[in-house]
Amino acid sequence: MNQDTDNSVRRAALLIAVLSGFLIPFVSSSVNISLPTIGREFDCDAITLGWIRTAYLLTAVMFLLPFGRAADIHGRKRILRLGMSIYTAASALCAVSTSASFLIASRCLQGFGSSMVFGTAVAILTSVFPPGDRGKALGIRVAAVYIGLSSGPFLGGLLTQHLGWRFVFIINAALGLLVVGLLTWKLKGEWVGARGEKFDLTGSLICSGAILATVYGFTNLAYRNGPWLFGAGVLGIIVFVLFERKSPSPIVDIRLFTRNRVFAMSNLAAVINYCAVAANAFLLSLYLQEVMGLRPMWAGLVMFAQPAVQAIISPFAGKLSDRIEPRIVASSGMVLTAVGLGLLAFLSRGTPLGYVVGALVTMGLGFALFSAPNTNAIMSSVSQRNYSVAAAMQGTSNMMGMTLSMGIVMFLLSVHVGEAQIGPANEDAFLTAVRTSFGIFAGLCALGIFASLARGKLRPRAGASV
Repeated sequence: MNQDTDNSVRRAALLIAVLSGFLIPFVSSSVNISLPTIGREFDCDAITLGWIRTAYLLTAVMFLLPFGRAADIHGRKRILRLGMSIYTAASALCAVSTSASFLIASRCLQGFGSSMVFGTAVAILTSVFPPGDRGKALGIRVAAVYIGLSSGPFLGGLLTQHLGWRFVFIINAALGLLVVGLLTWKLKGEWVGARGEKFDLTGSLICSGAILATVYGFTNLAYRNGPWLFGAGVLGIIVFVLFERKSPSPIVDIRLFTRNRVFAMSNLAAVINYCAVAANAFLLSLYLQEVMGLRPMWAGLVMFAQPAVQAIISPFAGKLSDRIEPRIVASSGMVLTAVGLGLLAFLSRGTPLGYVVGALVTMGLGFALFSAPNTNAIMSSVSQRNYSVAAAMQGTSNMMGMTLSMGIVMFLLSVHVGEAQIGPANEDAFLTAVRTSFGIFAGLCALGIFASLARGKLRPRAGASV
């Protein structure tokens, strides 16, 4: 397709990016608020509830890079449509789950479909919008992500309380069908950045296996095989890097990290930032319902504060990063996020809800200032042939951070709570795990400020290729 894309294609691409950006976080945040209800129906302990969330994240992060490379070779729209189709079917399976194991397996399939969506939607946006408008377009998509996150707790709580948690997935499947229809009939053309190049199957298998072992091992460090799996995963990542350096057609060009400081440090900042904030919704959902005694709808309304602020501020933050160095905007956001996390490290039974909302608003402002500018920095630091891989790498960084975040929480829950349902008998132990988690996350976010500042200036590198 001619790259001088007309406005109708830009509008269609933005609509699809917005809808897909809303859809996936909507179900994720809705599931968080539904977890206590799911746990009671399937008689789940805290660790099993954690896996309902972690299984999705783990499967998604395993396949992001391979599908990003496949999209650059075979077409970004094609991979996006396939991913949305799989994701929609998996949502329907989640809705009819008869056990926790069935639900976890369906969530794995959801993650597999999502891995095709995360990189390609952003890559298509980057392909059709010129650099001067790119930050604004990416900011609008990020706003859609946060609208999904903000509406998820309240609408998910409302659905769970009045219709049942399965309706969260039913609505998700219906929206998924709408996106597939738009991709098929409204988005004209195709975007291929590396047509004719070979797909590195061996590298893909090494990559997926290494990520699986690393993340699964990390989430099970409290158990006998966890440290061994984690060590094997780290070794696998080293093998993957060495293999990719010699591959004639690598999944990801390692020189993007060794010669492109903006790309490398922006992705490191993303890993740290998402590791610090991703598990917050999971922890607060359980805290507000199990400790504070709020019903799902009201717990969702309290949690609405953070993503609502993110949705409002993100378009302005993205536009700001078109004019000011992204590292300045993003680093300011990380400072505010660290402050909000530090406030949550002091939660107790008697904490006023106004205190919780204030901490969430601070985090929402911080994360909004970080996310869109950081994405703009990553996508603007590479050449067009690497857009899907860059977007997939950014998605991998985000998802790795999210999965490691849940790994930290699951480790602390296994140490303090063990394999038991959360209730009055172990409430003190649960609160200890919550406070420790937020303390660790605040420290991580503070360290991430230095990674964000160390990326250097983007403007001189604009248009540079590797």
